[in-house]
Amino acid sequence: MSSADASGAALAVIGGSGLYRMKDVDIIEEKVVQTPFGEPSDAVMVADLNGQKLLFLPRHGRGHRIMPGEINYRANICALKMLGARRIVSISAVGSMKEDFHPGEIVIVDQFFDRTWGRRGTFFGEGLVGHVPFADPVCNEMAAKLYASAQELGIKSHMGGTYICIQGPTFSTRAESRIFRQWGVDVIGMTNLPEARLAREAEMCYATMALVTDYDCWRTEEDDVSVESIVETLKKNVSNAQEILRHAAENIMKNDDCECHRALEGVILSDMALVDRKTKQRLKPIAGRVIK
Repeated sequence: MSSADASGAALAVIGGSGLYRMKDVDIIEEKVVQTPFGEPSDAVMVADLNGQKLLFLPRHGRGHRIMPGEINYRANICALKMLGARRIVSISAVGSMKEDFHPGEIVIVDQFFDRTWGRRGTFFGEGLVGHVPFADPVCNEMAAKLYASAQELGIKSHMGGTYICIQGPTFSTRAESRIFRQWGVDVIGMTNLPEARLAREAEMCYATMALVTDYDCWRTEEDDVSVESIVETLKKNVSNAQEILRHAAENIMKNDDCECHRALEGVILSDMALVDRKTKQRLKPIAGRVIK
């Protein structure tokens, strides 16, 4: 298992569709990390961003090789924590479920709704039980800083919104899309909820910049969602997201006393005297602070 850190890197970016590496960011090295939960989606790139160390991981792997339901989310989050990250900014494509969330805009989401199945969404198990509070699934402080940067840069964005996470890889049926709208969700995607859950268990700050590419298929006056239309809109959105990240990075890393970093306090119910040594060892990179 690789335990080499990235010399104190504190900020990590997980890039989704259309973002496999950061443009105009110098890559210092690549780290191949073996975790207790298997292999992450790709090597983690260590970069310099305005003098700040940055970790970057393409969630689908370079070349977009991994489907949403195939991603090893636990390995991805664990690898970033093993390399010293304490904060994660997720950048991912979404469909809009609201008239006023237009393609080309960015939504800093603050809630998630799960419609996936079969994904490993916790580090706990195998004799060790923990119940982590998740009412507010993103780091509100970090999300606010991303939004403030977007405002200062004049990039059209929205603060707050509910992200419904579907299984994929197919897009929604028209009936599903209409029902999701009735539920009051704001954007639709396939990846971010497992990341947010696992980041909270790993005591890492997590925030999402959701890049709106389309209106899903509920808006009949629009063409149905297609890969071609998504990629075209993503080009502009990805550039804007990177500008926001550059602007916000230093400010994001100023405060190191966030409650996200204390998420595991008092959440483990298991009698540690009865927990297998292998289970404790497996959780050490994630919960070593509270597991003795």
